[in-house]
Amino acid sequence: MQETFLIISLLIIIKCSGAPVINGPSSEYDVNKRDVSTTLISNVTPDIIIKYIDILAGRDGRDGLQGPIGEKGEKGDTGPPGVQGPIGLAGPPGPKGDQGPQGLPGLSTGGAIYTRWGRSTCPDTPGTELVYEGLAGGSHYTQSGGGANYLCLPKNPDYLLNGLPSQGNYLYGAEYERPVPFSNLDDHNVPCSVCYVDKRVSKLMIPAKITCPSSWTQEYVGYLMAEHHTHARNAVYECVDKDAEPVPGNASNDNAARFYQVVATCTGLPCPPYVTTKTITCVVCTK
Repeated sequence: MQETFLIISLLIIIKCSGAPVINGPSSEYDVNKRDVSTTLISNVTPDIIIKYIDILAGRDGRDGLQGPIGEKGEKGDTGPPGVQGPIGLAGPPGPKGDQGPQGLPGLSTGGAIYTRWGRSTCPDTPGTELVYEGLAGGSHYTQSGGGANYLCLPKNPDYLLNGLPSQGNYLYGAEYERPVPFSNLDDHNVPCSVCYVDKRVSKLMIPAKITCPSSWTQEYVGYLMAEHHTHARNAVYECVDKDAEPVPGNASNDNAARFYQVVATCTGLPCPPYVTTKTITCVVCTK
């Protein structure tokens, strides 16, 4: 096939080049076809062959017009999700927001209670308030029983019951006795005031009252009690709940430490409003 194509190509070259073609033996040039072909082929160079092969093959289609755009194909299937990329860098801080509303006031952290002896008012210290003003009182100095502490008694006592206990102790007013710094107050009764300062835990027992001052919370109401006035041991006055209960299963009458109800006297205390026919009450308050 290739050999035939080559011969045809050579004949075309001979034709185009004007070389004589021998038709028969009587020609001026008496040669056979093989000699002619050999002679012609020997005169054809490779460049000529390549040139005419290109002519026979024709040019490529690079200079032709572009064909029309084909129809749009169908949408392919969605591919699987790619691998998650790394977390980007943090952005710059945003602008400062508006100030929020003021919160509710917090719970109080407590308070402190103290008694100011010799004055009927509290100091003008910020955060200090007067709980009540009163009179200083306590047990008689010659008695081995009764309370061991002084009490700041209110000026207007409260009572729960009428009548006297068969046994008890006595409450006396306190007085200045020969004071050197202020001798003009000798034998005078001593005033007192109970004061409250906030920001600390507070608890208060008020003798001869059954209600707490305003702004205070009542914890319980009871009776003021202490050791018997004839006992050698003095005990601090305490407020025993008016609804007190006994210890179950223990009634052996050991006669050890005792609580006795307290009765006021008119010695050093104003009568009225204090009376000698009722027991002294008490109340415990917190704030």
